[in-house]
Amino acid sequence: MSRIALFDYGAGNLHSLAKGLEAGGARVSVTADWGEALAMDALVLPGVGSFGAAVRALEGHETRVRDALLDGLPCLGICLGMQLLFPESEEGAGVGIGLIPGRVRKLRARTVPQMGWNDVEADAAPDPLLSELGAFTAYYANSYVCDVDDGEAVIAESEYEGERYPAAVRRARSWGVQFHPEKSSTPGLQLLRNFLAQVDGTEAAPGGDR
Repeated sequence: MSRIALFDYGAGNLHSLAKGLEAGGARVSVTADWGEALAMDALVLPGVGSFGAAVRALEGHETRVRDALLDGLPCLGICLGMQLLFPESEEGAGVGIGLIPGRVRKLRARTVPQMGWNDVEADAAPDPLLSELGAFTAYYANSYVCDVDDGEAVIAESEYEGERYPAAVRRARSWGVQFHPEKSSTPGLQLLRNFLAQVDGTEAAPGGDR
């Protein structure tokens, strides 16, 4: 059973995400201590709070966390957690982990935030995180999206009011999803199981360092 660190920025309820991971067979520890988090089998960065609050919790540990992820610690960033994988955000001052080059910016849509279900489009041969999902819809609650400098890091896209943006990204064994799998019914739970399969090594690891 994988030991999963669910990092707590001190900004919200993590109950549904913890339950989703536990349903996939993980043993979840909620922690606000980076030393404890990086000693687990994998790290999950949840989608609650603001970028500013999250980077305050990260402050002084950016390089340590980035090096752990580059060294192969599996990580799943959800919504805000995905955005934290980038160096900076328009939402607030501070420095993110900087694992994926690019920038987080506000949606250019008329209606912000985006709230509700939206289609997720992946390649015909999807990344292992999206295995067995096919075409699916996921639940979004976001005002910001990620501009990715390296297009090969994008593994899925969505569209909102005519604007396309990354729905999911990957580098090494770290993934980010802009939607909330814990609120996305059966497809979301399958995605969490896919992540845990990568942590456990029960599926082939993704090739390359995108």
